[in-house]
Amino acid sequence: MNAMKNYTYHLVAVLTVGIWGLTFISTKVLIGHGLSPQEIFFLRFLIAYLGIWFISPRKLFADNWKDEFWLFLGGIAGGSFYFFTENTALEITLATNVAFIVCTAPLLTTILSLWIYKKEKVTRGLMAGSLLALVGVALVVYNGSFVLKISPLGDFLTLLAAFSWAFYSLIMRKMSNRYGITFITRKIFFYGVLTILPAFLVHPWNFDIARLLEPAILFNLLFLGVLASLICFVVWNVVLKQLGTIRASNYIYLNPLFTLVGSAFLLGEQLTMVALMGAVLILGGVYWAGKIMK
Repeated sequence: MNAMKNYTYHLVAVLTVGIWGLTFISTKVLIGHGLSPQEIFFLRFLIAYLGIWFISPRKLFADNWKDEFWLFLGGIAGGSFYFFTENTALEITLATNVAFIVCTAPLLTTILSLWIYKKEKVTRGLMAGSLLALVGVALVVYNGSFVLKISPLGDFLTLLAAFSWAFYSLIMRKMSNRYGITFITRKIFFYGVLTILPAFLVHPWNFDIARLLEPAILFNLLFLGVLASLICFVVWNVVLKQLGTIRASNYIYLNPLFTLVGSAFLLGEQLTMVALMGAVLILGGVYWAGKIMK
């Protein structure tokens, strides 16, 4: 029974990352309709925050100010700062650079976790599986069209985004032993919405609110807010707690794989042999690293 339960969490992790892989497509559609990245993030997390009140206990604050501060940092690391640095980088450097560097988050999570939690040990198999998956990510992202263009600022911002997600994963590990998952997730949404507001001082809101009811815009916002944020963040925090930070984070490598498949079916983008080879390496690396961690 425990083995079956464990496999269930692995399956849920794959499905969650799969949905997140499709968010790039929805975001691309919304940007095409005139929404800015910070407007999309604000609406996405606001919808999720309003929705989670229907399932979250009415407890407003953590038990002490230190825990509240950690949750505040979680809202920044897993919300506003992560999305702001990633989206800003997209305006400066190549999208392929951003897609690849962001996928170093699992490796960074492993390194930070091993550094902070001295009792955990890394094996050669775990690192080999992680690096193999990262090579697969490179093949999928660059898709046979490798262009070397280093943009120090853009690439550095992307690396900050990857570190931000790794830090978020460790915060969830710390808080999940003290509070319920829905309470933690609700606080993450709240502080994510709150801390993105200063971005509108730099890039003021320009989108016509009345257009939010257009079917294509409304559908994609609901997908991002309800499914990809509200449901997936709650589920992912459960997965982090049950599988452990390192094991769960390795599934992030599957993100570009689902984006690749989704783009092929929904946007008609072509699948190349190089990308398919990358997909095989990603699957093999994730399986290898997960098997080593058992």
